Amino acid sequence: MLAKLATIGRFGLFAGGIARRAAQRPVFYREVVAQLWTTSIRCVLPVVAVTFPFGMVMALQGLEIFRIFGAERMLSSLISIATLRELSPVLASVLVAAQGGSSCAASLGAMRIKEELDATEVMAIDSIKYHVVPRVIAMTIACPLLNIAGSIAGVGGGYFTAVYLKGESGGIFLAELWAFMGPMDVYGGIIKTTLFGLTIGLISCYHGFRATGGAAGVGKAVNDTVVHGIVAFITLNYFLTSALFGAVAP
Repeated sequence: MLAKLATIGRFGLFAGGIARRAAQRPVFYREVVAQLWTTSIRCVLPVVAVTFPFGMVMALQGLEIFRIFGAERMLSSLISIATLRELSPVLASVLVAAQGGSSCAASLGAMRIKEELDATEVMAIDSIKYHVVPRVIAMTIACPLLNIAGSIAGVGGGYFTAVYLKGESGGIFLAELWAFMGPMDVYGGIIKTTLFGLTIGLISCYHGFRATGGAAGVGKAVNDTVVHGIVAFITLNYFLTSALFGAVAP
């Protein structure tokens, strides 16, 4: 128990150090852009490849239920709300943790094992400022951007199944798409994925920065990043959903 509490304390100090350095100049924008580009390129195809068929499945299952009540026109509202509120934010963040977070932990862990981070400190360069802060910022920005791509793909998958496979009216699908949605349904997913990306970035950098024990230690850091990151933001998702959507009237 004491060891777990100590780990939480070390993580808190690490996160606080990142926040303090992120607020100070200089900001290494080139590193931020490079990390953002790398994360986005690695994750965009997996995000689209996962959310598109999930949208198809929602349309397939939802249409069968709505047909019982003669309410097929409500299908697009279900798909849009479910995709923007929960489906795309969670799936996009899972893939960011699996792809971007693991890559971040592996690169920092390799630098720690090869003593590159120590060499940076010897050159009077703050290793957290130069290596960690850009990665956290990039992950925080990349996650909501990928969520937008996932949301479009999820709704597109639902449209493809409903209109082209099941013969529903495309005009009615598009007309009812925003019928029960409000601005918070759009902004809520962006807010959630921004916090999810920050969580994944902090956890991945923490495990990678503190990696020990050679190649096995890097592998453990990558595994801990994926497991802890997904558990953390899915738990956080409950509280964010309650805060953002829990008081919304049906």
